[in-house]
Amino acid sequence: MDNRLAKAQFGAWVGIIGNIALAAAKLVIGMAAKSQALVADAVHSASDVVGSVAVLIGLKAAERPPDEDHPYGHGKAESIAAIIVSVLLAVVGFEIGSASVKSLFSPLEPPGFIAVWAAAGSMLVKEWMFRYKYKLGKELNSPSLIANAFEHRSDVFSSFAALVGIGGAILGGRFDLPWLLYLDPIAGIFVSILVLKMAYEIMRESIHNALDHVLHEDQTVELRHAIEAVEGVMRIDSLRAREHGHYQIVDVKIGVDPHITVEEGHSIGKEVKQSLLSRFPDVRDVFIHVNPYDPEPADRTVGMRE
Repeated sequence: MDNRLAKAQFGAWVGIIGNIALAAAKLVIGMAAKSQALVADAVHSASDVVGSVAVLIGLKAAERPPDEDHPYGHGKAESIAAIIVSVLLAVVGFEIGSASVKSLFSPLEPPGFIAVWAAAGSMLVKEWMFRYKYKLGKELNSPSLIANAFEHRSDVFSSFAALVGIGGAILGGRFDLPWLLYLDPIAGIFVSILVLKMAYEIMRESIHNALDHVLHEDQTVELRHAIEAVEGVMRIDSLRAREHGHYQIVDVKIGVDPHITVEEGHSIGKEVKQSLLSRFPDVRDVFIHVNPYDPEPADRTVGMRE
């Protein structure tokens, strides 16, 4: 657990430091080169700093051990962090779009060529950050890191849009084509649409994960095989494996020989729990109810916690 947290926190710090450097560079160059698209891209990178900080806090909170108020642990803190990231993205997307629309009605002039290099460099750095964070998020099963990775990917798209807009505006100034000057603020509007779309997708997935998402039957096949392999388990009466952030909580009812002792039934249940915890790293806790085996078909979907 400590190793997972250390890796995840390092990934979050990579995002924080990288975004601060990129945002500062793009803002200074964008203002000097008079590029609305690059300034919008800089604001986008700045928002990623806040998102990475939210992820860092969520990662730390998610690893806190269970307590009296949170007996299942704090795993959902990561989903909450991902929701915060999506809200920040939506706000930034709206602000970028608003500023870009306003600039359409202001006097326009071609940006400086240095803005091209800034946008191209940002694309390369952000693509690397996306690949690194996404791979790490998948490895650690971290929804907040994955959401943060897609923030970086949205920056790649926004930097590309900025690059197109900046390049078009520069060509417009060089060849006396005034209408091309509008490509710079139009690129800013396009960036805002990409950011808003990304915010919606991250929020939808994060809310889904926060609402006690239960694994579908085809996703629990290996869990069932492990339980059925335990000697003494005659049938699985019901099984629910729900995602709690980056880990899973399993609730299972097993049918055992009704003529064995309570202690023997308890031992079988204990062996099932140990088997699941040792074989499946994503399973953080297991709750088992032992039933006397009934030859009638078991209800695999509905069952009371006893």
